[in-house]
Amino acid sequence: MPEPLDQVLAEVRELLLAPGLTRAVAAGRRRGHAPSVTRAQVRPVTLKQGRKLQIVTDDGARPYTRNVTPGAEAAAAVDELLAEPFGNWHVETDSATVQVRVTKSGDAQVHRGAGVTPRAPEEHDRAKQWLLDPGDPLFSVIGGNAAKRRQIDAFLRALEATLPEELPTPLRVVDLGCGNAYLTFAAYRYLAGRGAHVQVVGVDVREDQRVRNAALAAELDCSDDVTFVAGTISSAELPFDPDLVLALHACDTATDEALARAVDWEARWVLAAPCCHHDIAAQLKSSSAPSPYAEVTRHAILRERFADVLTDSLRAALLRLRGYRVDVVEFIDSAHTPRNLMLRARRTGATPTTAQRAEYDALTAQWGVTPALSRLLS
Repeated sequence: MPEPLDQVLAEVRELLLAPGLTRAVAAGRRRGHAPSVTRAQVRPVTLKQGRKLQIVTDDGARPYTRNVTPGAEAAAAVDELLAEPFGNWHVETDSATVQVRVTKSGDAQVHRGAGVTPRAPEEHDRAKQWLLDPGDPLFSVIGGNAAKRRQIDAFLRALEATLPEELPTPLRVVDLGCGNAYLTFAAYRYLAGRGAHVQVVGVDVREDQRVRNAALAAELDCSDDVTFVAGTISSAELPFDPDLVLALHACDTATDEALARAVDWEARWVLAAPCCHHDIAAQLKSSSAPSPYAEVTRHAILRERFADVLTDSLRAALLRLRGYRVDVVEFIDSAHTPRNLMLRARRTGATPTTAQRAEYDALTAQWGVTPALSRLLS
């Protein structure tokens, strides 16, 4: 039997602000009206700052997340949602489930049921949680096969682990050597979904890539925030000094050029996934290995693999000497690509110790190598 809408929304408001809320979803539209967002989800979350009410709205282009404090702030945010002309509400708490459908006449059809007790899923039946929804418009533009989704998710998880919970806004990002830019767009969609105002510039040497990627930005309706320039990593001009530098699978010393620019910009965060390590490999081939390590470089395949390890070890050391804390982590499972290592750096401004300098000098002297990054930084 229809009920007065204002009374039902008052009941919904009480449930949304109650401690026992599990989740709530609003969607659809009332006859003759359109809400400013296509969908809204409300749920309690526990963050480092304490318990919050998380509100995720989606305007059809991208999600927007707010974490509001219980009390006056949460009440004001809930009132804004209830003022939107949504056609349906579904609210679950530990004591009740309420489903609301607004009729053509403006009344409310309501179904009330028992509460929902959240069950912690067992490890084997826990659904995979993607950081970027597989239904995101990005995948309809770039294609969404399983391998690409896995790579994007692995990259976003590395990004999530690097950045703080509270993002600065605006957050300025550059992707050096962006190629076809699907990770560039993925970073933008994910970071914008966390509520930050994100500005991204993708850099690639090819003009045709710039044109293609700019067209994709227009198709995804983010041309104001995501732009592209054609140029080399070492000389491309940006409209800002970035907070976050990405360099994903830039080949050989292009990774060093990206890291050098990040240091020059004093970027707060750097994510670099190197690809190919010819420079140090060539230096090892042209010189004798220190005793007793001749066997390490005698065979070409072992020399190449050792060059990979030595190159990235020296890159991490050089970043540390320039005031960065560095983690070397696996980017994605090696079944997807053998180039699955990532340098994840956060600027601390810490002054290097005498021992750190001595360790780097001893390592380069012993192997008789001069890393490209050291030449660029000097």
